[in-house]
Amino acid sequence: MNDDRPQSSATYFPCPYLGAEVELTQEREQHIPEQHPDLLPEYQALLADTLANPDRVRIGSALLFSRWYNEVQGGKHVVVVVITDPTTPPRYWIVTAYLARRLSGRG
Repeated sequence: MNDDRPQSSATYFPCPYLGAEVELTQEREQHIPEQHPDLLPEYQALLADTLANPDRVRIGSALLFSRWYNEVQGGKHVVVVVITDPTTPPRYWIVTAYLARRLSGRG
């Protein structure tokens, strides 16, 4: 864990792909179930699993980590959208997350 991170009630998930932790702020933790109630709070543990073991990572203006789960609503992808702040050290945080039956071919 990064001892230099600010003290807050945020949740941090390890992400080997980034070699860093990804932050889920309290504000985003409230936003996601408002916009995507099919994901949170029931599947919050899958956010951590998706960041730790993604099937795909799409790179663009944001990083999209996705992983397929047969056990989620008959089979769906968990998609976690991560933004990077290029400070030193860089900060990574979840801006949103959602479930998807199919992934777009773009990105």
